[in-house]
Amino acid sequence: MMGENPVLSDPDQKHVLEALEKLDFLVVQDIFLTETAQLADVVLPSFSFAEKSGHFTNTERRVQRVSPALRAPGEAMEDWRIIQTIANAMGSDWTYESVRDITDEINVLTPQYAGITWDRVGAEGIQWPCPSTDHAGTRIMHKDSMMRGKGEMAAVPFRYAAELPDPEYPMVLTTGRLLEQFHTGTMTRKTKGLDNLAGPRAMISVQDAERLGISNGEMLKVSTRRGSIETPAFVTKRMQEGVIFVPFHFVESAANKLTVTATDPHAKIPEFKVAAVKIEKAHVAETEAEAETESEALPA
Repeated sequence: MMGENPVLSDPDQKHVLEALEKLDFLVVQDIFLTETAQLADVVLPSFSFAEKSGHFTNTERRVQRVSPALRAPGEAMEDWRIIQTIANAMGSDWTYESVRDITDEINVLTPQYAGITWDRVGAEGIQWPCPSTDHAGTRIMHKDSMMRGKGEMAAVPFRYAAELPDPEYPMVLTTGRLLEQFHTGTMTRKTKGLDNLAGPRAMISVQDAERLGISNGEMLKVSTRRGSIETPAFVTKRMQEGVIFVPFHFVESAANKLTVTATDPHAKIPEFKVAAVKIEKAHVAETEAEAETESEALPA
């Protein structure tokens, strides 16, 4: 597993943990000991973005150079070296000596990158398609005509979410990101300035907070059919009544303890945005749980 942390990023954390525990052997390649790496039999330390050389392509198709700013610590290796070492140990005969060798192979095998050679990528980068070394790259695609004809549109029938609110779980849970954090916080939560700006929370509408008697910052118990978490309330006018938002970056209030494993039937993307949920004040939930335990312990 390379650069992924499914213990925090995948839906229904309990299901994920059960699946990982059933594996005979788990290898994780990452830059930090993530929640997933802690379960691995072997962890392969790799270079971070600031320690690598090579190229990356952004969403405007611009290929840009990456140069190392830091020396990698300990026994860390570049991703391609780790992959090549494993491949050769399994019987392959890969002979790359540098990341430039890999770029040269991309130029040969990928037509839209043919002209984006190692030496041509300067400070501004080059946008693919760039079919030859005398081509400047393509700033705007489809400028004069559609490159492969008109796009084909397909209607998709409406489908309700797999799990909708009901009397037991009367609200909608939706999950996502905060500006100050990135994915499962592997890097940003180790940056004190960013981590201090954005912590765990359950964002709740003013109307719901008033109805439930919830104050800003008050600890809540947020529960679905998969599990529950405790996290501070964040009362805001930005939330729609009946909807709770929980960011997924935080292991101490892991949103994916709550999410459902249903997927979109076409793209197979997990349904992170809709699940039935209930909320209550954390101390009230604890008191009720204690009372129920004591009641069960009383002799008949």
